[in-house]
Amino acid sequence: MTTSKPKQAFLHTSAYSGGLPDTCPDVEHSVSAAGTPHDAFALPGQGCHPDQSIARVTAVDRNHYVVRNAEGEVPAKLTGRAAYTCESPVDMPCVGDWVRISYHDAGSRASILDVLPRQSFLRRKRPGDTVEYQMIAANIDVAFIVQSCHFDFNVRRLERYLVMASEGQIEPVVLLTKADLITPEALEQLFSQIRHAGIGARVIALSNVSGLGVEQLRELIQPGKTYCLLGSSGVGKTTLVNRLVGGCDLATGAVSLSGEGRHTTTRRQLIVLESGGLLIDMPGMRELGMLGVGDGINDSFSDIQFHSQRCRFADCTHTREPGCAVQDAIAGGELDEGHFRNYLKLKKESEFLDMSKLEKRNRDRTFGKLVRSINKAKGKRKEY
Repeated sequence: MTTSKPKQAFLHTSAYSGGLPDTCPDVEHSVSAAGTPHDAFALPGQGCHPDQSIARVTAVDRNHYVVRNAEGEVPAKLTGRAAYTCESPVDMPCVGDWVRISYHDAGSRASILDVLPRQSFLRRKRPGDTVEYQMIAANIDVAFIVQSCHFDFNVRRLERYLVMASEGQIEPVVLLTKADLITPEALEQLFSQIRHAGIGARVIALSNVSGLGVEQLRELIQPGKTYCLLGSSGVGKTTLVNRLVGGCDLATGAVSLSGEGRHTTTRRQLIVLESGGLLIDMPGMRELGMLGVGDGINDSFSDIQFHSQRCRFADCTHTREPGCAVQDAIAGGELDEGHFRNYLKLKKESEFLDMSKLEKRNRDRTFGKLVRSINKAKGKRKEY
């Protein structure tokens, strides 16, 4: 899975094409764009054991899973052996994972035998005081980062989502929903704020009321590719899913007088679109803790990295040093000061949590050594 060094190397060196990873040598990567939506799961299992199959996790509810292949969805459970080999919670199956399964009871249920290496991922620091990763979804091609034009728009939060997507090797697309609630001039100002912050991701304005941008978004979704919706509660994600799926009626909440929607999605789930594309809908996330995202921060704030190369000192902190090109760019209006402050904040947060995670790992190792020494001493006493 993802925590072992060989699999981490595989994750960071392989390019994900929306198909199945190279775990079974003869498994085909391509998905037919001309077939039905079920073709996205029609992945032959040559090279695997005859009694096993490859499926994809479409929903997770604690220790219960739903997996899907070309024939349809069935409930599944993780085998005890597979659970034992998981080194941490992030190794457990999550929505979007490709898994090796075996069927039981005439194909009405399945056992998950193994999780195939992830080609991309979304993860964050687990909410609360625990300094651990929480896996959100896996094997995603494009993340649709959703913000409402009316009440939810926040460039600093948007930058956090972009770091998360970049760290997981996922292409971001920004969706500004509820565009009908503001004037065209106000919408243009939002676009300007995004560009002024150095964000180069594609931005699409949407309205589930007027239909603005919906067809543009639908054309963006390709058969066999996996997409996800990221954003706060009430920004219109579920309503957007209903527009994209067609014939689907996921529960949605009424919009308040302020234009703020009400949270309705309660679990992550993978949905098959009529076009053959795959879409993961997920609940809004209140906490977006940054853990182990150094590369993602550098990629998302590439404009700051660009200016920092011209600093007089190689170890410039971009705060008080003379000859700092970053501070010169801020003074000259080339860099947004708020954008830079958020960069420093995210970097400091990530470094602090990384250190906390390392200290926790060292404490666990020390405790493990203590337990083993006690058990060894007990064993020697029994010999006498």
